[in-house]
Amino acid sequence: MSLQEEMSLRESAFSSGLASGLHAVSWALILPCYWCLDRLIAGLVSTSLERSQRRGHEGCLLHPLTVLCGSLLFVCLVVTTAPLALLGFALWAPLQASRRPFCYRRQTPSSSSAEEERRETDRGFELEEGKKATFVFATANVCLLPDGLARFNNLGHTQRRAAAIGRRIARAVVGRRHIRSDDVLRMPNRPVTLLVNSNHDSNQEDVMVEVTGDVSPTFPADLDILCLQEVFDKRAAEKLAGRLGPLFGHVLYDVGVYAGRSCSSFKLLNSGLLLASRFPVLDARFHCFPNGRGVDALAAKGLLSAKVLVGHDRHRKKRAVGYFSCAHLHAPPGDGEIRCEQLDMASEWIREFQADNRQADDEEEVVFDVLCGDLNFDNCSPRDGPEQRHGVFEEYRDPCRAGPGRERPWALGTLLEQPTLYQEETRTPESLRRTLENEALRKRFVCPPVAAPGSPPLVYPEPGQPWVGRRIDYILYGQSAVSERCRTRVEGFTFVSQLAGLTDHIPLALRLTVLMDSHCTDG
Repeated sequence: MSLQEEMSLRESAFSSGLASGLHAVSWALILPCYWCLDRLIAGLVSTSLERSQRRGHEGCLLHPLTVLCGSLLFVCLVVTTAPLALLGFALWAPLQASRRPFCYRRQTPSSSSAEEERRETDRGFELEEGKKATFVFATANVCLLPDGLARFNNLGHTQRRAAAIGRRIARAVVGRRHIRSDDVLRMPNRPVTLLVNSNHDSNQEDVMVEVTGDVSPTFPADLDILCLQEVFDKRAAEKLAGRLGPLFGHVLYDVGVYAGRSCSSFKLLNSGLLLASRFPVLDARFHCFPNGRGVDALAAKGLLSAKVLVGHDRHRKKRAVGYFSCAHLHAPPGDGEIRCEQLDMASEWIREFQADNRQADDEEEVVFDVLCGDLNFDNCSPRDGPEQRHGVFEEYRDPCRAGPGRERPWALGTLLEQPTLYQEETRTPESLRRTLENEALRKRFVCPPVAAPGSPPLVYPEPGQPWVGRRIDYILYGQSAVSERCRTRVEGFTFVSQLAGLTDHIPLALRLTVLMDSHCTDG
């Protein structure tokens, strides 16, 4: 039986064609009003790039008049299209109770080279004693809110950015056969020796593995699973799914619930999560965090967990599977208690998902367990102390972390200062790479740590330590769910500058190697 034949997910978000059709009609009725309202807000908020382009030109003098006329026009259009939107909403809202909390796109390659690569992927990872396989994961917050809202983060033109993000990722992945050895540049003088527990026997010694942080102007060419956050806009999500589908083959998008038993209140936006995998998705589950507060409560932020089919062990007639989860936690500062509660829920939901999907030991081997996403706290700010000490870091390992509140010397902050997104030092992948590698520049363009409330001014960094900045994006890997015969080792960790000028976050990539241990038995 092939990997594709073992898939269990249906592609439609609805169980019937009638419900799917009604959902499409309802959204068509809502879209005109939604678009006009979005353009109204976007016309009132300019990005720093747009302001700099107007400065010194005649357009700067005409801009107030353009904004006034445009605002009046879109107000009239919003009022005109509102009745249709209300009708569409009355049809759309009841359908959410029967909608699965994600759309799934299964797509075949669109070119001969991609077809050849897909055949290689479908053969899967063959489990053999003493053999190893490498898996590459990446995560990125792309801030694809509706255009009017994205501008409050100094990022405009959501649809253009979505298309550009898709093109850049595709360019990196399509180029996997033509990658040059100098595409990934090692951080100078920043090696670290990392303790990695590569088995489950506490009586055996940990394996000493040297891991270094790299900065790359492109995503890894051999990327296996990609998770994006803040793909809130439905049209942007469809653009990305269409672009990534032929490359990865399996995409989960428009993830989230807007109403129903799993929601504490009605949501205006979905979770913003998007998952693209080169491996077939056997099962997936989404949970919405019920404790959002303030503006964050308007979005269905939560946890998406997936089980993917990686390959087979021909000798034991087992299949190899992996677990991959991605999350986006509560954002407002000072709400560490809420984030800790969400980490508690995420850990429990992951355990439940894995328990529900667990097969007998003689049927499958679990070769990796990865958790990633935008967790909205860092490991250097005193303000985020409770999150830094959370138990999730006992279940999952963070390659960038030396301990609570202490980063590895090669770790880098992943949150950029929004007002400086379009300066020369950060506008292109190459210029952003150089900025991240230069400590003096990082201090200017990466967000600094935050002191705890009521504490003295923060002294950062400690003497002799490099300036890192706020790293709020994570890729973690677990050991407890991985089969005893599989030894996991971190081969590399990459900070990716390819989305420079398109988002205010630095994407991350993790390279894991799984070795089948011939000294372990199935007993």
